[in-house]
Amino acid sequence: MTIWVFSEEAGGHASASALELLTKARAIGETNVFHIGAGSETAIEELGSHGAAKVFHMTTDEHLPSAAAAAALAALVEEHGADLILFGMDNTDRDVGGRLSARLGRPVLANAVDVSSGPPVSVTSEILGGTQAVVTEFTSDAPAIIFVRPKAFAAEPSGGSVAEIVPVTEPDVGRSGTAVIVESHVEESEGPDLEAAAVVVSGGRGVGSEEKWSLIEDLATQLKAAIGATRAVVDAGWVPARLQVGQTGKTVKPDIYIAAGVSGAMQHVVGMKNAGTIIAINKDAEAPIFAVADLGIVGDLHSVLPKLTEALKER
Repeated sequence: MTIWVFSEEAGGHASASALELLTKARAIGETNVFHIGAGSETAIEELGSHGAAKVFHMTTDEHLPSAAAAAALAALVEEHGADLILFGMDNTDRDVGGRLSARLGRPVLANAVDVSSGPPVSVTSEILGGTQAVVTEFTSDAPAIIFVRPKAFAAEPSGGSVAEIVPVTEPDVGRSGTAVIVESHVEESEGPDLEAAAVVVSGGRGVGSEEKWSLIEDLATQLKAAIGATRAVVDAGWVPARLQVGQTGKTVKPDIYIAAGVSGAMQHVVGMKNAGTIIAINKDAEAPIFAVADLGIVGDLHSVLPKLTEALKER
């Protein structure tokens, strides 16, 4: 089976989604990567170490890359063949994947949490806030195009050799490729990266107000943890949207996830339920979050968190 994985370079590194997908793909068959961006030595090494046999690299300029990337990948698939094409859920992944689907005349299955090589190729997805799993089989001709949710697979190096680099010329796609990136903004953040952190401390509406959010920050500081939040907290303007965990936010899989004042709505749980250990703090003993928690503290977070933070300071 021939598998293609899409990767977009950012900050000199291969995308996190590509490394996760490569870890799964290398267990299924021969894996090629279609990589767009500067093509740094670090990014290429990362792709090779995670299982890429070949890296087909297309350098991008100031134009939006999706139209050209889809055209180039379609040509590569027609030339080299493909049984399965895997994308992450990032903006460019979805844009390129959608355009590729139209070019190849093949359907797309999205929000996958697992992929089986079959035959036929099948995809496991979650519905109803992650409470039910659905398995869907591809019955059309290859290739199967699949969008995979973040953290569905753990990115693990294979110890493989350096990947072969194959340069790809950016094709002319006419007017669809004329949109230009005129300015980029990198959002500044402090502390560990939310999606990569080993420990996450999340707060919900139970924190009470923006002024009391320091309770979450103080505990996270002592644990050297990343900070997360529910959608209600983000909508209230207490924290920026980049901290939102859940169905419409980020998917995290830390070793420890502390949920303070989080009720446990399905939309939030789907983004953190695969954490190693979930610790819930809520004064409502019937809060749904306790159904997924490994350890539950029934109590007022305004009393629990300061005591916990103080105990950590004294250690």
